[in-house]
Amino acid sequence: VALVVVVGVAAVGYYGWHEHVQTKAHGLLAEAMTVQDARVGPPPAPGTPANGLYFPTERERAQSALTKFKIAADAYPSSDAGIYARYQEGATSLALGTPTGAATAFQQVIEKDGSGFYGQMARLGLAESQARSGQYDQAINAFKEMAQRKDGPLPVDGILMQLGRTYLDAGKKSDAQQTFTRIVDEYPESPFTGDARKAIDELKKSPTT
Repeated sequence: VALVVVVGVAAVGYYGWHEHVQTKAHGLLAEAMTVQDARVGPPPAPGTPANGLYFPTERERAQSALTKFKIAADAYPSSDAGIYARYQEGATSLALGTPTGAATAFQQVIEKDGSGFYGQMARLGLAESQARSGQYDQAINAFKEMAQRKDGPLPVDGILMQLGRTYLDAGKKSDAQQTFTRIVDEYPESPFTGDARKAIDELKKSPTT
């Protein structure tokens, strides 16, 4: 009986601690999301309501949000909110043109949630970061591996589109054309089919290497 009581007390204590952590983590994440959704534009005219946060430019808003997401992720890296915040840190870094920082954040998401939804999204983000850093071979291999997972959470047609664009950036026009053709042939109803056809037409007008 004493053992059962001790185990019960420990379970209650853990549950309370876990809920406290989740609450704090979601609170920090909410602060970051508030900044991310803040208005962009000039300050309110004198005498008019402020109506919350505002930033002069989208870049300044993104930089401020990046700081908030990093704070949330660093404070509670293993919580659901912390993992999401880290993913947003990577996505925001990529949008700001800092693929190296984005790759670091995405790699941390993969380490915490490798088989989860955000872990899979982070793999896509990591490959995109590598492509933007000029690490084309790593990015191409990553996109090809993800495109083989037919039952994964990510749309294969979208991954193939990224793969085709990376081939183009790497100067591999023949591989790019084959990839875009695959989208047209295998995914005729895809929202990427129009872009794939346009890319094929442009490739046909230029020498293939």
